[in-house]
Amino acid sequence: MKKYILTVILASLLAVMSYGANHFAGRNITFTPDQKLRYAEGIIENYYVEDVNSDSLVTEAIKAMLKTLDPHSAYSTPKETQELNQPLEGKFSGIGVQFSIVRDTVCVVQTINGGPSEKVGLLPGDRIIYVNDSIFTFKGISIPDVHKKLRGPKGTVANLKVRRASSPDELIEFRIIRDDIPIYSVDAVYMAAPETGYIRVTRFAEATGQEVKDAIARLKAQGMRNLILDLEDNGGGYLGAAKDVASLFLKLGSPVVYTRGMHQEPQGLYADNADNEDIDRIVVLVNQYSASASEIVSGALQDHDRAVIVGRRTFGKGLVQRPFPFPDGSMIRLTTARYYTPSGRCIQKHYAKGHTEEYHLDMLSRYKSGELWSADSIHFDPSQKFETLNNKRTVYGGGGIMPDFFVPVDTTYYTPYYRDLMAKNVINTYITDYLDTHRRELLKEYPVEDDFSASFSASPLVDGLVAAGEKAEVKLNEEQLATSRPILEAIMKGLLERDLYDNGSYMRAINPLSNEFKAALRIISDPGEYGRLLNP
Repeated sequence: MKKYILTVILASLLAVMSYGANHFAGRNITFTPDQKLRYAEGIIENYYVEDVNSDSLVTEAIKAMLKTLDPHSAYSTPKETQELNQPLEGKFSGIGVQFSIVRDTVCVVQTINGGPSEKVGLLPGDRIIYVNDSIFTFKGISIPDVHKKLRGPKGTVANLKVRRASSPDELIEFRIIRDDIPIYSVDAVYMAAPETGYIRVTRFAEATGQEVKDAIARLKAQGMRNLILDLEDNGGGYLGAAKDVASLFLKLGSPVVYTRGMHQEPQGLYADNADNEDIDRIVVLVNQYSASASEIVSGALQDHDRAVIVGRRTFGKGLVQRPFPFPDGSMIRLTTARYYTPSGRCIQKHYAKGHTEEYHLDMLSRYKSGELWSADSIHFDPSQKFETLNNKRTVYGGGGIMPDFFVPVDTTYYTPYYRDLMAKNVINTYITDYLDTHRRELLKEYPVEDDFSASFSASPLVDGLVAAGEKAEVKLNEEQLATSRPILEAIMKGLLERDLYDNGSYMRAINPLSNEFKAALRIISDPGEYGRLLNP
């Protein structure tokens, strides 16, 4: 009935309008906001010089409205909504491979354990040439192109023709039935020192809490007493997952986070799965790209004096988005509240409504101000001063989580030569080619990953990398190569270790060159320094 009345009103108003805008003069006509919006849409549809797509018009209107609010309220199309949700839901349907694109060809890096591709015998190093009789190697092939072809509904078939290095003159055919493929949040788990474990979490999805719990159990079985939890570059995810992870380290019933908004009562989340009080010392690694759920976890552990936070000030995303789906699969993610740490700190950094461009240039502002290199460049608002719950240490709100131990950005190994090798994908291409001829001998010499990690040196591979660079028109600069050589060797070793063993192995090779990791390992290994940071 309401829709009918509004339609009649709109029709009447449009009829009046046909006489000219001045016809409203002196008339007592008022619009509610929704009537005004419908009226504007009707004007455009009936009087615009060209045909108008009503769906597109409404979509753009919704986007424009949301832009006047805050930087994180947004509209997504059905396709965008599906792509946003997949990493957080923890699975998708596909053939189950990790891949890289080398010379415009899809190269299998690994098959997912127990997945459809592993079951039919697809191997790391295989190049996918055809998918369902369509050529699958072409100039400019992109990751979305690969996903579109290899992913699909569970139970559907992907017929692949693959070239294998051991038989380059023939194509091997595979019939792969797509299935549900898990997306893991924990991508590295290993013992960083005799009593210190390392866990890297890349996102907060539905199963993240259980993944971290399983990783802890695995490390405890190897003698772990201390833990480095790496949340660097982790952009967040589900609030519930953040609560689950924080709960693993706090006493039962301890506050983790609470939310507060104009249209909802304050809501608190509390630790409900605490069973790791036997972990003595915890260091959490964060940086300027650690956001949202990462800030909830690091803020909660800091407020309870349960962990030392190492790195740089986090992103500062403390706005809660609630999804409002439409029947067509599109969705509005509307900010409905703010996150607060247990001590009362607001995580969200400052923003001006409608000025999203300035907000998203915050990283550039941090760069220009020198904050990424010096903690002294950060200026705190005295009104945002808080205390941790146990040791009464001073902490500040108003924009991200400030670490207990600051580590500046490290550009020691960065040179134009290194940049160009990375930009032209030379390192990845070279390692892929190297594995084509050396995979078997490497696995024979290093059947166990621990042996590879301890003994393998990538130094002999540098000459081959330089030659590959020359072919890609990356001219050798001896001085810059000497500067970047340590990181180049670490990357090559990490890529080899990842391809030969498992995806998390990459961090095991890279971390020894990370100043953040080295600081974390030093602090966690020194009870005195660890204690002074928690109780200055």
